[in-house]
Amino acid sequence: MSPSRGKLNLLMFALLRVTPRLLCTAAQQKSTGAGAEEESGAQKPEISAAEKAFAEEKTLLEEQLKDVTDKYKRALADTENFRQRSQKMIDDAKLFGIQGFCKDLLEVADILEKATESVPKSEISASNPHLKNLYDGLVMTDVQIQKVFQKHGLTKLNPVDQKFDPYEHEAIFHAPVAGKEPGTIAVVTKVGYKLHGRTLRPALVGVVKAP
Repeated sequence: MSPSRGKLNLLMFALLRVTPRLLCTAAQQKSTGAGAEEESGAQKPEISAAEKAFAEEKTLLEEQLKDVTDKYKRALADTENFRQRSQKMIDDAKLFGIQGFCKDLLEVADILEKATESVPKSEISASNPHLKNLYDGLVMTDVQIQKVFQKHGLTKLNPVDQKFDPYEHEAIFHAPVAGKEPGTIAVVTKVGYKLHGRTLRPALVGVVKAP
């Protein structure tokens, strides 16, 4: 056997021994790579599920926040409405709390007015000082009581020649009156009063009707 042929045989023998190892190593690397890919693929669904759960929780929290905010705003509005109603009730109580007392005083004012009107004007003179002093006293008292009424928001209703208003006047009769427009007030038999713009006692009137 020649030396070159012996070297060739040794080289082939070495290759035969190394080749199975290389094949095994390649197989292991391929197997390892596939496992890494499988592991990576298994992690992706877990990350996606976590993100989905986070998004759902965020949406739920936003809805809850919106619901709580709406309830808070409604509660504020209800509280403000209640405060305004309470304040109006307090203001009305201050303004109209004296209406019962005012009604009683109106009777006194009516009597005073009737007494003043009953004094015969033709006899009021310097020659009759007692009657004149009585009349002057009645007039002064009537003027003073009307000032007190006005001070507390009580105003007189004496609607002669005005249009009939059912909220301020009470018609006790209807009659045709020459020269008067139908629907107007011809006679006031009893004056009315308003307390801070609210009718406390309607005026008793006679209304003109068409002939």
